[in-house]
Amino acid sequence: MGVPIALTIAGSDSGGGAGIQADLKTFSALGVYGASVVTALTAQNTKGVFAIHEVPPDFIATQMDAVFSDLDVSAVKIGMLGSAAAIAAVAGGLRRHPARNVVLDPVMAASSGEKLLHADAIGALRELVAHARLVTPNLPEAAALSGQNEARDEKEMYEQAQKLLALGARAVLIKGGHGRGPESADLLVEGSACTRLAVPRIETRNSHGTGCTLASAIAAGLAKNLSLADAVREAKDYVSAALKAADRLEIGSGSGPVHHFHKWW
Repeated sequence: MGVPIALTIAGSDSGGGAGIQADLKTFSALGVYGASVVTALTAQNTKGVFAIHEVPPDFIATQMDAVFSDLDVSAVKIGMLGSAAAIAAVAGGLRRHPARNVVLDPVMAASSGEKLLHADAIGALRELVAHARLVTPNLPEAAALSGQNEARDEKEMYEQAQKLLALGARAVLIKGGHGRGPESADLLVEGSACTRLAVPRIETRNSHGTGCTLASAIAAGLAKNLSLADAVREAKDYVSAALKAADRLEIGSGSGPVHHFHKWW
């Protein structure tokens, strides 16, 4: 059978906590070989993003061609894309190389608040949704993609997930981490079916890269032929444990990363 392979298409985080770096750490921690296509270079650390250098779209396409022409990719995680041109390059690559198990994390802003997607690229991102087996927006991202205000409760979360399904996604995991209350509740919506996945909210300043890590953990599970529901459940367990262990790392003086290798260090 060989080792399962997952590909991350995302931006680079020079601080190592999110983006390509978080994805490759997650793949490795979960027993999956990781390949990468870099869409942007960021100068960032635990305090914030200081500069972004976008990768030319034709080079994004060339990276995708190189990976898919040689590696048997079982799952794809898509993160920061930055611009409409980059999104078009990725969409073209997915059409040229029919990709399995695409997990789209519609990254629009860093955890520190800096914008990572041009405002005029949201329409292009909506079109990319049709390529996804799963889309994993947080509450602000789901609102932007659905053209609505941020969901205030789980009923509105479900309604926004339905709007994303209408764009062509096979399933939506709408994340409640930006909500309030003692629980962080996510909704996995497939057709009319809805599964509520809730865990106690973890209080820590070290949550950098949480969304990237969750999406890449789901992609890792799908690369290992788990069902979507099992891949999501196992990914949430992994991220929860990584958050609980994050304070042991003490990386940087801002919002530090989750502990991707909490089981081994």
